[in-house]
Amino acid sequence: MMSDQDKELPFEPLPFLKNPHHQSIVNSFLSFLREPPSEQLLVRLEDGDHISLEVTTPPSWKETDGTVLLVHGLCGSHRSPNLVRMAKLVADVGLRGVRFNMRGCGSGEGLAKRIYHSGSSEDLFAAIKKLKEQAPNSPITLIGFSLGGNVVLKLAGELGELGSLFFKKVIAVSPPMDLYASILLLSQPENGIYERYFYRLLRKGVLYLQKTFSDVPKIYLPPRLKIYEFDQLYTVPVCGFRTAEDYYERCSSLYLIEEIGVPCTILLSEDDPIVSQYSLDNLSLPSHIDVCKTKHGGHMGYIGKEEFYWLDNLLLKWIVK
Repeated sequence: MMSDQDKELPFEPLPFLKNPHHQSIVNSFLSFLREPPSEQLLVRLEDGDHISLEVTTPPSWKETDGTVLLVHGLCGSHRSPNLVRMAKLVADVGLRGVRFNMRGCGSGEGLAKRIYHSGSSEDLFAAIKKLKEQAPNSPITLIGFSLGGNVVLKLAGELGELGSLFFKKVIAVSPPMDLYASILLLSQPENGIYERYFYRLLRKGVLYLQKTFSDVPKIYLPPRLKIYEFDQLYTVPVCGFRTAEDYYERCSSLYLIEEIGVPCTILLSEDDPIVSQYSLDNLSLPSHIDVCKTKHGGHMGYIGKEEFYWLDNLLLKWIVK
């Protein structure tokens, strides 16, 4: 159900992809594009870890032209289909595309001892400051997908009015702004395919860290766990939270969105299987924050009847307007 502050967007899915699970899975794994050429930019974090950015700069780009910083979701990387497609798309219109890797992801594998988590906004802020040091006059548009959407919203809320010093607008696609609500949705039997997929990759990442770094905590992770159990067993002690509930509350962007001080657009689908469309219904948002909803689309799906990658074209319009 749409609230008074929501804007409904006319998305029509492909007839044989109306099911939200089909939408979600096809978008996540079907991509026809190769990665665009990019240069690696390493960012050193305060604790000594590094994160990796992949920077695609069009030949005609100059420092006063725009930069689009793209942030992936849980268990993603700079190779995630949404990031690859958008980096190519923005380069085609003369903008610099930067694909952000969270700790240990993508081309940053082996460069960080700590894992990332759902609220790692300080890492993203370090990357933004690095980009502003190199090109202070390039206006940055910040786009987060899924978990990355929660991170970009959290950072924008933490910075408040100061955010305008670092980026000109923020866009979040299918963000789990209420982390505990999404954990509950993930635990539903019909969403088991997502939970098993995420946990398998999370466990693989932890095992890699334990093999690579001798001083990483050796916490045993069984082959099958719920994401809540993984967070309680691993994320909480390693990242310094008290409990899983404390982690979800402190890292949910929901409690900071009203503080965002730059133009912001949030895109949600009413049939998203793992992100609640009702997260923002009890908030009174300022006029510079737009909440857009579609009836269909699943979780970051948006495989359309008229435009196959409907989301990509929508994001490009929001970027350049």
